[in-house]
Amino acid sequence: MARTLVIETATAACSVALIEGGALIAEEHAEVGRGHAERLVPMIADLPDGGRAETILVDCGPGSFTGIRVGIAAARGLAFGWTVPVHGFSSLAVVAAGAFARNPGIDALAVVLEGGHGEVFMAAVDRQLAQIAPFASLKPDAALAQLGDRVAIGNGVRHLAALRDDLDLREALPRAADARLLPAVLTTLPPRPIYGRAPDAKPKAA
Repeated sequence: MARTLVIETATAACSVALIEGGALIAEEHAEVGRGHAERLVPMIADLPDGGRAETILVDCGPGSFTGIRVGIAAARGLAFGWTVPVHGFSSLAVVAAGAFARNPGIDALAVVLEGGHGEVFMAAVDRQLAQIAPFASLKPDAALAQLGDRVAIGNGVRHLAALRDDLDLREALPRAADARLLPAVLTTLPPRPIYGRAPDAKPKAA
């Protein structure tokens, strides 16, 4: 079976894993905040065989603009050097997959990730990882309006907790090893950033 290197740098976590046939071979995971560029390559090198794999999966976002670019650049560079394919997945999907695996009693949840500028990236999904509500970048009050009575999980839940203290809010970051829980259809994104909102910098008008 093909071995896959998974790269996850879309949030405060810097996370890599080797998976094969749905099994986890090895992983490195750390909450670094910033500094993904300095940590990522050594973490890959610490994996068995230097992380060498027949295919590469990388988190395309949404999340940190800088972190996403670091992960995709590394994935593309390794894919070129190893002459292997590279595909992407969504940070929202991998957080949801990990949450459902660890909480078998939950049938639906909302992934809420830090979005910057006081907003959150949010998507409500069911246990089959099908979206109940479209992914969007929202102000916390708008996210609360869409949340309903669902469990919310992610590193953006603190924004909701500041408004309501009676909700089931669970802190979590994406983990590369959880990519093995994703259905194949969710691991075929092109390796391009999913920013989730317009960039802060805009080109000058002609």
